[in-house]
Amino acid sequence: MGNRETAGSLPAGGGRRRGQGELEAQVLAVLRTAPGPVTAAWVQERLPGDLAYTTVMTILSRLQAKNAVARQREGRSFAWEATADQAGLAALRMRRVLDGERDREAVLTSFVTSLSPEDEQVLRDLLGHTDDDPEE
Repeated sequence: MGNRETAGSLPAGGGRRRGQGELEAQVLAVLRTAPGPVTAAWVQERLPGDLAYTTVMTILSRLQAKNAVARQREGRSFAWEATADQAGLAALRMRRVLDGERDREAVLTSFVTSLSPEDEQVLRDLLGHTDDDPEE
């Protein structure tokens, strides 16, 4: 098998195993530096560590399912490009969690009440409610 890391194995050299979200963020970051659509092998060469090609393909497929990347046929393989940045990927993960909950209002309430005052203000600004705030 060599010293390449596969999706279900520990990294070569006994290092820390990266989580799926971390790998997705790394793949997305590499794609965002690409000059255009690129192959999975191109992505693999630019990722830190020694990831197996199959691992890179799995991450690309997961990102495609989340609409964070797009692929186009190029010969017998695919060329991949980012359609979301890291903020977009985080937003997709947040949306997926919210969509999986039955009581969306409770989840949103809990989320908003846990925000720092600065983040709450950013959210208020984004929602356009700053003019309606009676404290101002």
